[in-house]
Amino acid sequence: MEASLAEHAKAKHFHTVTPLLESWALSRVAGTTVFLKCENVQPAGSFKIRGIGHFCQEAAKKGCRHLVCSSGGNAGIAAAYSAQRLGIPATIVLPEGASLKVVKRLQGEGAEVQLSGKVWDEANLKAQELAKRDGWVNVSPFDHPLIWEGHSSLVRELKAVLGTPPGVLVLAVGGGGLLAGVSVGLAEVGWQHVPIVAMETRGAHCLNAAIEAGRLVTLPNITSVAKSLGAKTVVARALECAQDFKILSEVVEDAEAVSAVQRFLDDERMLVEPACGAALAAIYSGILGKLQAEGRLPPSLASVVVIVCGGNSIDSQELQSLKARVGQS
Repeated sequence: MEASLAEHAKAKHFHTVTPLLESWALSRVAGTTVFLKCENVQPAGSFKIRGIGHFCQEAAKKGCRHLVCSSGGNAGIAAAYSAQRLGIPATIVLPEGASLKVVKRLQGEGAEVQLSGKVWDEANLKAQELAKRDGWVNVSPFDHPLIWEGHSSLVRELKAVLGTPPGVLVLAVGGGGLLAGVSVGLAEVGWQHVPIVAMETRGAHCLNAAIEAGRLVTLPNITSVAKSLGAKTVVARALECAQDFKILSEVVEDAEAVSAVQRFLDDERMLVEPACGAALAAIYSGILGKLQAEGRLPPSLASVVVIVCGGNSIDSQELQSLKARVGQS
């Protein structure tokens, strides 16, 4: 019975087709139709399950006996969820400051949790060390072609619902896996001309720093409250995408991302984390209008799609704490 369950799990996607909702409130702010691609309702709480689920299924087919993933939250939960579906043990390595809520969620998915280092990059070194054990496979949170291939399914879903391409696509960038995957998807469906507004918070702006420098840059530290955007260096593929596709890199302050989280909660009754708030700030902070005024986006946009990437490390108490930290009452 267990064997057939594992076979079934390997055959079927772990992600769900998520709703694409027209937002009346955000459309009013943007002055054009805004669609929300609601990745926050994925079974593992974020878009990460698309790519990581696909990667884990492929690893299982090749005989992987133990999955290990370094993640401050969403990627780890996607890996733990996939491991449980596959009947494979998982070890998730988190930075020492990881939220108890995320640790409990991971343990609830049946994963072993280890804490190592102050930031993700240090936890990642520990995960790579563990992955040297026989039969263990390291699941990168964002840096693998299979992960990008999995994320590309999001664009196929957009094409199936919209039919015609949107005027612009807005997403948040952490390590760059979503950007790389969406770029794969756009090329696949013939939408490579669609501009992508890639949003980051200052203090986690590794893509913006790389684009400015014309090469990969390692940030000295992650100082943003948007911890799930916290990779000090963006994946090389994301920088390549910035050369191959029309990618507009924008950085907002933490206060703008947190304010966007609160406004989105009030407007849409959905609570997302500050990483997602960075994407929503493209509309709430007037970034799209600024890009249009600068001539970097067309003066009129047919529609805007915002990828609501999700978030597991947020609740009402955490939102109040974040607002206090950025000086909002």
